[in-house]
Amino acid sequence: MKIHKYPSRSDWSVILGRQKKGVPQNVKDTVSAILSDIRTCGDAKVLEYVRNLDGFDTDASGLAVSQEEISAAEACLSTDLKNAISVAAGNIRKFHEAQKTGDVVVETMPGVVCRQKNVPISNVGLYIPGGTAPLFSTVLMLAVPAAIAGCERIVLCTPAGKDGKVSPAILYAARICGISEIFKVGGAVAVAAMAYGTETIRKVDKIFGPGNSYVTEAKQQVSQVCAIDMPAGPSEVMIIADSSADPRFVASDFLSQLEHGRDSQAILLSTSESLVEAVGDEIRIQEQKLSRQSIVDVSMEGSMAILFHTEEEMVEFSNYYAPEHLIIATEDYGSTVEGIRNAGSVFLGNYSTESAGDYASGTNHTLPTGGWAVSCSGVNLSTFMKKMTIQEISQSGLALLGPVIETMARAEGLDAHANAVSIRLK
Repeated sequence: MKIHKYPSRSDWSVILGRQKKGVPQNVKDTVSAILSDIRTCGDAKVLEYVRNLDGFDTDASGLAVSQEEISAAEACLSTDLKNAISVAAGNIRKFHEAQKTGDVVVETMPGVVCRQKNVPISNVGLYIPGGTAPLFSTVLMLAVPAAIAGCERIVLCTPAGKDGKVSPAILYAARICGISEIFKVGGAVAVAAMAYGTETIRKVDKIFGPGNSYVTEAKQQVSQVCAIDMPAGPSEVMIIADSSADPRFVASDFLSQLEHGRDSQAILLSTSESLVEAVGDEIRIQEQKLSRQSIVDVSMEGSMAILFHTEEEMVEFSNYYAPEHLIIATEDYGSTVEGIRNAGSVFLGNYSTESAGDYASGTNHTLPTGGWAVSCSGVNLSTFMKKMTIQEISQSGLALLGPVIETMARAEGLDAHANAVSIRLK
């Protein structure tokens, strides 16, 4: 872990090394070819890619996960895991249920009534990565709020292994969320199929979910025809800690983030040199016990600790970085958090581990990365909804408002707009 001591503000961007890098041309070209193939040829190309990329050979009927497979998944899981998934789903449901808001109705002037109505997005597609770390927790994070929002159709795509089987935990999580439309398709192929539609996988209106660089690029490219949840990049955590923090806890959160992937980043900000040294020692001890140590070794190269003179400087640096996850382990964390403006999700105190938000506390773990927290929110109930405005104007209301509209329309040179009012007033 690199240590930077008391850097000047002009050096911040150089230290972080997180300037937005362009997508490699080979990734862009590969994704573009996949999207074009599936948009043009539908199922035929989906099956070809599934066979070539995943090693799973099937016909179109085999792309869909059967009800028998969904039911059988439950028998493959331990009682402890099923109970854990159920508790997590319950907490996520409670938190997102509380985000419901009613319609807004305002009479802006006599006879002019304006209304804002919450409308669920009809068809949503969820992409869930499989492979060595099947993210069944992401099923809960996306499917639970989608169901609460009232989305009519929820489609889930996730890759199958060469044997054609999908992670039982993903299928179980999908079942308890009420999802039955599940397809064995992964990567950019899944994004293309959901965005454009094929004979087997009907088009959706918005796509959600994390993925590798190919999935991220595919979502960006299809966003011209299908909405996506947010821009995405490597996962990251920032920890603001003073001498009151427990170095064992800080090290564990540092490492938990780094095991996500080789391009993940963890950054510790502190006013205490002794804490930074103790955290470094703990990282070396704890890392030896990790099953994904080879991944951590790589992601550690881009991670660091930075020493500052004051807490105010740490808060300013954090807002500059705009982390996906922010842990505040300071003595007066309630005061520290008041200065935070840019973060995807914040964790307060020594016992609020970031793992809680990843799995089961109730908040959503689908969050803006790469600095997008300066302008984007994480997934929440409103992400699955749209706001529609409605207005009703009476004859007397138009008599009051009409002259205002006429004046403004004529000033813009739009006579037909003015006439649409005038003809009614006459």
